[in-house]
Amino acid sequence: MTTTYKIAVIAGDGIGPEVIDQGIKVLHKVAELDGSFQFDFTHFPWGCEYYAETGHMMAEDGIEQLKQFDAIYLGAVGFPGVPDHISLWDLLLIIRKSFDQYVNIRPVKLLKGAHCPLANVNREDVDMLFIRENTEGEYSGAGDWLYKGQENEVVLQNAVFSRKGTERIIRYAFETAKKQGRSLTSISKANALNYSMVFWDQVFEEVSAEYPEVETASYLVDAAAMLMITDPKRFEVVVTSNLFGDILTDIGAALAGGIGLAAGANVNPEREFPSMFEPVHGSAPDIAGKGIGNPLASVWSASQMLDYLGHDNYGKLVIDAIEDLLMENTTLTPDMKGTASTSEVGDRLVRIITETMPTHV
Repeated sequence: MTTTYKIAVIAGDGIGPEVIDQGIKVLHKVAELDGSFQFDFTHFPWGCEYYAETGHMMAEDGIEQLKQFDAIYLGAVGFPGVPDHISLWDLLLIIRKSFDQYVNIRPVKLLKGAHCPLANVNREDVDMLFIRENTEGEYSGAGDWLYKGQENEVVLQNAVFSRKGTERIIRYAFETAKKQGRSLTSISKANALNYSMVFWDQVFEEVSAEYPEVETASYLVDAAAMLMITDPKRFEVVVTSNLFGDILTDIGAALAGGIGLAAGANVNPEREFPSMFEPVHGSAPDIAGKGIGNPLASVWSASQMLDYLGHDNYGKLVIDAIEDLLMENTTLTPDMKGTASTSEVGDRLVRIITETMPTHV
């Protein structure tokens, strides 16, 4: 009996549709070669163009529509003319919060063949897994705008750290580190943020007592940013808040070959709701429609989807195919100093997967 995975596709704006098509191409090929499962993709036209036409980033009953799916595959969101806070808050963050996707997983791994801008760093030295709190913290959306436009104008942006939200993300990180046999580093800023980050550190210490087998470390975020550059190998599994995770993973993307290789998963571990997988680069409107967007991050996020669906062996197969492609150094997009088109990269990955599949089954 063949298992059918129902996947909602929100290709979004700019190069989103172009790169997401390559991930779909790869997923279809893996399923075809295996034969025991298949993908049923349903496309939703939501994003900035939809906003320009309707005044909404997604359908008013969009969350209800998405509930029926096993996972969501997101391209890129954002386009000139639509303020960034609208494109972010009215689509991506609504999905994350509505579906309690409180775990954001961002691999920062230097693949074979990828370029690292650091000198004297071995490929194995850049192998981090960031676990970022994804639904509250600094991105809770709590605050106010008082006396708008007046001389005494005041804005309040409140960070929200609940015990439930803080403990569950830290516990998830400990479970991950324990399973992988790796160390866990917590990143905070307790010296300056005397409520939220002192609380974060306290919860980290409390949960740590339950995992004596996991080696731990804790750094202030500014020191962590420096150490990611000067000594990246000290970071293995990393847990941090919404804002700090957002910033540090972009530093990580620069270390691991650029934003064109940055993938992310937004996970509801209890599987009460669908999880969402996305390349984390922007929509790149300046090159949209030219067919030269880098699809590798989109394909990497497809491998994360395979992991989530229980096909870890094929998730690894896809990453291995990306490494093979990078080492060949013949079918790369212009941002990686190549001349290939988006679709040519996708086609080459499919050929590599087809050739190497028997060794992974």
